[in-house]
Amino acid sequence: MTRDLAKELYKFYRSGYRKLRAGGQANVERVKNTDPQSLESVLSEVIAGRNWGKGVAEGNLFSNWNEIVGDEIAQHTTPISLVDGRLTIQSSSSAWATQMRLMQDDLLKTISNSSPGALVESLNVIGPHAPSWKRGLRSIRGARGPRDTYG
Repeated sequence: MTRDLAKELYKFYRSGYRKLRAGGQANVERVKNTDPQSLESVLSEVIAGRNWGKGVAEGNLFSNWNEIVGDEIAQHTTPISLVDGRLTIQSSSSAWATQMRLMQDDLLKTISNSSPGALVESLNVIGPHAPSWKRGLRSIRGARGPRDTYG
């Protein structure tokens, strides 16, 4: 069963009632709310009510990559995925990949300080994609590519 978030929010705020939260626990008590509210407060209430904090923090990690790691590192690296606490980063060259592996501990501390909701436990730094020699004008079936020139 799929739920339409927009319809649900419309019905919720159309009724004019809002749940009161005290210390993270939802009370059954409701208060009539007819005053206009800022969009920030409404969205933060929805995010807290649906436990989306971790997902939002992970999204901010990807969108604010330049501010988190700095401009120089961001020019040569790109975050690819975050699965089970393992952040995969692709670098522009193998030299940058090696440098990022050496800076791994400092980078993990920087990420945890800048986006505290994102659970990044380890980094996987990969280099650039190498060209494939399997197809093309001068490819041979069963050959090893450009290394197979003498035999």
